[in-house]
Formats: sequence, C-alpha cells, structure tokens
Amino acid sequence: MSDSLTTPGEGFHPHLHDAPDLPAAPLQSRLHHIRADSLDGDTAQTGGMRRFAAVSGRAVGSEKLWMGQTHVAPATSSSDHHHGESETAIYVVSGHPEFVFLEDAGDGEREIRLRTAPGDYIFVPPYVPHREENPDPADEAVVVIARSTQEAIVVNLPKLHALPAQDS
Repeated sequence: MSDSLTTPGEGFHPHLHDAPDLPAAPLQSRLHHIRADSLDGDTAQTGGMRRFAAVSGRAVGSEKLWMGQTHVAPATSSSDHHHGESETAIYVVSGHPEFVFLEDAGDGEREIRLRTAPGDYIFVPPYVPHREENPDPADEAVVVIARSTQEAIVVNLPKLHALPAQDS
C-alpha cells in the first residue's frame, strides 16, 4: 500500500485540511510532520555552525523539547558556548565531529576531546561550556540535537572554562 506523503504541518491527519468548515486542530492535539526541506534556520547560532530547528515551540507548540540539526563546515569549529538550563543530547549523523570541554583536574584545567563517528551519541549537561569541531578538511559533519527546553539556548563565551567540581 502506498500513501502519499503529508505536507509540512499536516501531522497524522492529512485529511484535516480537506474540510474548510472544520476548525484547525490545536497544536498539541495532533502529530506534526516536519519535512527535511522545511527546517527553520532562524535560530540561535554559534560561529562555525548552522543550526536548523525541526521541533520547537514556534514550529509545533512544544513546551519542553527542542530538536533540530546542526551542520559543522569542514575544517571549522564553533565558538565556545553553553546551552543554559538545557540538557542536550546529540546524535552524530555523518562526519567525525569532536566535542571539546575543560575538566577541573585538581591541579588545573585539562582539555577533554571526545572524538565521534556516525551513530555515536553525546550528552551535554546544563551550563557546561564546550565547543564542537570538525577537523575533516573536506566533509561537513551533521548532527541531530535534542534539548530539554522549548527553544535552542546558545550562550556564546569568550573562552572555555571548567565548571567547579560539585559534591555528589
């Protein structure tokens, strides 16, 4: 069986727009279909990266989740930044991006570099300063990002610094 694809915003019920006499369903009472070619580039940006929102409060009415795509150009890195109160989960789609942060080693800060491959995941806790890099001289790296806040929070920093160690 072959059904036609839905168009952006149609959600699970593509027939809803065929009945002009019916009011549109509220954003949170239906599924939403966000096509790859309709991602929104009007989002918080960091130098060296292009972010595109797919699921956001503005696009679909989400209240606790933001999800989108980030493209890191070849041989480039983002600015140093953190994502405020957001927890961030990252899935590597293509390329070999590296994620850099500083750790308090007791006798000073040391740089930690997480080298990734397609299929890998990264978790970034709230307020942790970090930087994404794509050392590949020819190929773009693409990652999917999910955040625990409605919109993409990006706080650019003048440099990386380690967060103070917290007692558990």
